[in-house]
Amino acid sequence: MKILLVQTSFLGDTILSTPLIAALKKLHPKAELWMMTTPLAATLVKRDPLLAGVIPFAKRGSDGGMKGLLRQADKLRKMNFDMAYSLHRSARTSLLLALSRIPLRAGFKNAKLAFLYNITRPRPQELHDVLRNLALLNRGSKNTDLPDQLRLFAPEKRALSSTLQTELPAPDSYVLMVPGSAWETKRWSAAGYHEVAKYLLKKGWSVVLLGSREEAEVCQEVAGNLKVVNLAGRGDLDSALYLTKHACLMVCNDSMALHMASAFKVPTVAIFCATVPEFGFGPWQNRAAIVEKKDLSCRPCARHGGRQCPNRTRACMDELSAQEVIKAIETLTTGH
Repeated sequence: MKILLVQTSFLGDTILSTPLIAALKKLHPKAELWMMTTPLAATLVKRDPLLAGVIPFAKRGSDGGMKGLLRQADKLRKMNFDMAYSLHRSARTSLLLALSRIPLRAGFKNAKLAFLYNITRPRPQELHDVLRNLALLNRGSKNTDLPDQLRLFAPEKRALSSTLQTELPAPDSYVLMVPGSAWETKRWSAAGYHEVAKYLLKKGWSVVLLGSREEAEVCQEVAGNLKVVNLAGRGDLDSALYLTKHACLMVCNDSMALHMASAFKVPTVAIFCATVPEFGFGPWQNRAAIVEKKDLSCRPCARHGGRQCPNRTRACMDELSAQEVIKAIETLTTGH
């Protein structure tokens, strides 16, 4: 049997999808399992020993539009899959799998064009996203009989650039801080992160800052004149995986970094600004502390955050004190 698992959403969503890799192998131990992701997300799962391979789908690039969709459908059709499980709920994904002529196709009932699936299952909104995903595999909502651990595999240090190898502190000796997010209203203030970094350095910790090229400016603001290792814009997903696995603590916003830390069981201080953990995207199975400003009537303002504060106060981002984050750090590191 040849099975395809489909998740072409954001990077964090891909990480939260990884328990299904082991769950599908448990349900179909002799099956050949493949996963379709975005080209960037393929880095997150390419080392998983349970996968026969990863199929990239550049839906916003070379595979965009109807021509790209038909080309991808033809590729899948030639691979002769027996079944597909789709976590992505877009009309494009539903149509792609139907055009691929995969005999059995399972998707969620709230997917667009859900009638194109042979099997549909409810997606229980009240659960953590890991359990919502696992609900696709059986009729119950608890999924207590299926593996539910996140799966990520980091490269060896020698796979990193020589520059990074020489700059990095020793494994388990540094705190990894990721002050960015794809959404502006999910970012705690740079001034707050700066104060936390200052505290960590005074306590004798090494501090490493991580972020994309787009987040280099905010990471520089966090770094200021402090003696931190600022890697913003200088690494890739492989280096992020390595850095997260070997950190002794993560401090980050509601972002992909949070889910990476959960996968590697790294203690995490997760800062929620415009969003809330009740949406189902909080820490999973690692020691974690959540810091948030709870006394705001305007919060949460959007499920995935936004480009700017709707009422222009930035209260959830700027009024959360550094002392609250420091207190959470002290709780997690007591006895370290």
